[in-house]
Amino acid sequence: MPRISGVDLPENKKIEFALGYVYGIGASLSRLILRSANVPKDKRAKDLTSEEINRIQNIVDHSYKTEGNLRREVADNVKRLKEIGAWRGLRHARRLPIHGRTKTNSRTTRGNVRKTMGSGRKPTARKT
Repeated sequence: MPRISGVDLPENKKIEFALGYVYGIGASLSRLILRSANVPKDKRAKDLTSEEINRIQNIVDHSYKTEGNLRREVADNVKRLKEIGAWRGLRHARRLPIHGRTKTNSRTTRGNVRKTMGSGRKPTARKT
């Protein structure tokens, strides 16, 4: 089982998609890393040689922030917003949505609150 940045990659997935299991690496960055490491993107993670894994690991370690470092940086940014009293910081502190339409698209965060009378009612069990 290949291990990159402290994360065990799933063996049966193609390496292009398996790299996405590392926090901070998405689809486009995964393709870029594989291209610079000279690893075919359609190769399965279990079929990688130790040399290929080392090349990928070196590129990820030296060029990108991933896992713990990235999580710490994001947490520091949120903490800074809270400390200076920014609007986004207050939204983070109250665990509310920060961007977008927050009246209707935040039902999961707000506890699925429905304010109008008929919306979301379950149908009756039998007809009267």
